[in-house]
Amino acid sequence: MATLLHIDSALFPEGSASREITAAFVRVWREQHPDGQIVHRDLAAAPLPHLDATAAIEGAGNALRAELAAELAAADAVLIGAPMYNFTIASTLKAWLDQVIIVGHNTGPDSPLAGAPITVVASRGGSYAPGTPRAEAEFVLNYLKTLLTTMFGAEVDFIVPELTLAHSKAEMAELIPLADASRTRAFAEAEEKAKALAARLAV
Repeated sequence: MATLLHIDSALFPEGSASREITAAFVRVWREQHPDGQIVHRDLAAAPLPHLDATAAIEGAGNALRAELAAELAAADAVLIGAPMYNFTIASTLKAWLDQVIIVGHNTGPDSPLAGAPITVVASRGGSYAPGTPRAEAEFVLNYLKTLLTTMFGAEVDFIVPELTLAHSKAEMAELIPLADASRTRAFAEAEEKAKALAARLAV
């Protein structure tokens, strides 16, 4: 029985591109694993405290950090909704990462997360793809890939719905076709990746 840890960090419960895509991923995952377990943490609805000096010193001896680390270690796969805010991830997601990453406990070559598949839905209002004017301001993908592979040795994959503000910003109206194409592609990738991951873990 496979377990999926699903993390959402979008601020708004409705109209969020990352939430829509993670929900699609979860729906397909559930179809493939009807008897499986899905653990969902909504960091906007129930934000975690930022890491303080006491919790940092206590490490795995801190009850909350131990709980989060155990939850992560028990997951066969992880799904993270990580929309871009001010060129980076939500502070609630950063708080979760700071709490759950415990050096000497779940990091390094012997990490229980080594090789674990982590799928990140990194939505953004504009485009930060290579060759675009804001490519150098793309800090979400670079940060999360570096962090999760370096600390955990995890296998990180991304789904990137772009131009999500095109329908609501008059100055982006000409980009609506590209936004719609990106959205369609993201949903297709969510379905494909969920099915592939489910099949892989069923072996």
